[in-house]
Amino acid sequence: MRILVIAAAVLALTVASAQAQGRRPAADPAKPTDNKPKVDEKAYKAALERIPEPKDKYDPWGGARPSEPAKKPK
Repeated sequence: MRILVIAAAVLALTVASAQAQGRRPAADPAKPTDNKPKVDEKAYKAALERIPEPKDKYDPWGGARPSEPAKKPK
């Protein structure tokens, strides 16, 4: 009997916590929601032009292998 009471209490607490999260109200279809920021194309292109060109090519594996291949002695 005691086990049934404990199981019922655990089940009730689980259901209560899931129900406490609730449901979100449905979005009103009459209102268009446009939360995206406006992008200024001219400012974007100007920012891309301000990025300097790298002097050396980036090698992500440079630390894992030597940059120059080992030369074989004759």
